[in-house]
Amino acid sequence: MVDGDRQTENFGSRQEGRVDPLVSEFDIALIQPLSRSVRLNGFATCLRLEQVYWNILGRMAEDCGCSISTLLSHVDRQVHLRHGGVKNFSGLVRVVCVMNGLKEVPQAIAL
Repeated sequence: MVDGDRQTENFGSRQEGRVDPLVSEFDIALIQPLSRSVRLNGFATCLRLEQVYWNILGRMAEDCGCSISTLLSHVDRQVHLRHGGVKNFSGLVRVVCVMNGLKEVPQAIAL
């Protein structure tokens, strides 16, 4: 038995009550990176994110009644106003998506 097998085998016994992170509905296609052209405050740029983040951004934009570009322009503007900008915009977008999800599931913050 290799260490990886032992870790998988012990997962259930050591971590009673924990949930397997790879749920049965897990779709490996969601990790595929996808580049899209977006306009951030009037400037065209390319943003590369995994498909799952584009899906989340689409839902967030729909909830706000705007396009993904408009939503991202707002995020970009706010981070410039509040923090003087950010070096890793795609990382910021990923965190915004995660925080949006955590807002919907408050008990996940305690994990």
